[in-house]
Amino acid sequence: MADHLNVLGVSGSLRQGSFNTGLIRAAVELQPDGLRCTRFDLHDIPLFNSDLEDEAPPAPVASFYSALTSADALLLAVPEYNYSITGVLKNAIDWASRGDPSPLDGKPLAILGAGGRHGTVRAQSHMRQIALHNSMRVMIDPELHIARPRKLFDDQGNLTDEQTRTRLREFLVAFAAWITHSQNDPTLRYI
Repeated sequence: MADHLNVLGVSGSLRQGSFNTGLIRAAVELQPDGLRCTRFDLHDIPLFNSDLEDEAPPAPVASFYSALTSADALLLAVPEYNYSITGVLKNAIDWASRGDPSPLDGKPLAILGAGGRHGTVRAQSHMRQIALHNSMRVMIDPELHIARPRKLFDDQGNLTDEQTRTRLREFLVAFAAWITHSQNDPTLRYI
């Protein structure tokens, strides 16, 4: 068994100064002992097209699939666009949900997000529905909704607010425990 848990961190935003991408960068920086978080960018994943399913997947999709397969868990930073998740994130999940077996099946998942007055609460709720449909093991508690993020991040999208950094660190500690708990109980889906 590895001496650490491998977590794949993905932001659902393509924006250069994205607060959600900043959350993933901060998660990599603040990862607790025993957890190794690496970042995966969705920039190059093409739009899902089921006509391509009988062929070898496009290289960026194969890379994403491989990263998901080798990760012990998935950390999603979910922006909220029009009360839901972004198209780029949904597209990546659509690609990942294909395959037999899907790399999402049974994968522990934590969802967090930064944006707006409500901290992406609606998008996170939609992501939970999608994740549960894909048989992921969703960490329900604690939640991390970061509202009004402009005051908490610098101009490059880096998380600078110390209180929020502490909340993120605590969230990651809870996620590490959730991953371990999930690995020890194969019937577990969410709590």
